[in-house]
Amino acid sequence: MLKTIQKNIYFYLTACLLIGYANLANAVLAPDFALNNTPIAKQLSDLKGRVVYLDFWASWCGPCRKSFPWMNNLQTKYKKDGLVVLAINLDKEVHLAQAFLRDNPALFEISYDPEGNVALAYQLKGMPSSYIINQTGEIAYSHAGFTPKKAQQYEQEITTLLFQ
Repeated sequence: MLKTIQKNIYFYLTACLLIGYANLANAVLAPDFALNNTPIAKQLSDLKGRVVYLDFWASWCGPCRKSFPWMNNLQTKYKKDGLVVLAINLDKEVHLAQAFLRDNPALFEISYDPEGNVALAYQLKGMPSSYIINQTGEIAYSHAGFTPKKAQQYEQEITTLLFQ
């Protein structure tokens, strides 16, 4: 019986170790890019040392309307803990983004990518798409789409990075 327990413990610890190494091996440095229209930094890499919730959105995106109040709350709640919420608009015409922002004000940083170069570097899979970047500049989590049901999971991922 004792040998079985020892084998199970050994198996469990080995699995944990391998998973940990796999996660380290899969860590991907977030593609750097210039930020425009933001007073906090000139480029994403300037934010190293902080957790960044990077969100890609467009004026025509329905779920984006639901995510903005949540991102406002996140920025207010965790700014003092080192969180930066940064939203990248993908509209080709800035006036469409500005109209969206009149109806859905942002308490976080907005940058623009009308040519889609940053979106291409991040290989977006849906709209909105978000990336949670850790303090060392690596993408820790990524998500396509937004629903209020997923908000708690996203916040947990953020707080795990902020308070680890």
